[in-house]
Amino acid sequence: MNLVLRIKRQLKEFKRIINISRKPSKEEYMNIVKICSLGVLLIGGIGFIIQIIYQLFGGV
Repeated sequence: MNLVLRIKRQLKEFKRIINISRKPSKEEYMNIVKICSLGVLLIGGIGFIIQIIYQLFGGV
């Protein structure tokens, strides 16, 4: 019986989250895209610099 109550409670929480969530505006969406793109480019750039340094000094 405890399992059934936990499942019901969890479903109630999921329903609450769905009810309060909303679709982002175009401006919010574009800001998210810009920030994520910047993060991907930054991490890729760091990896590229590390690879260049390794090739220059690592000797492979």
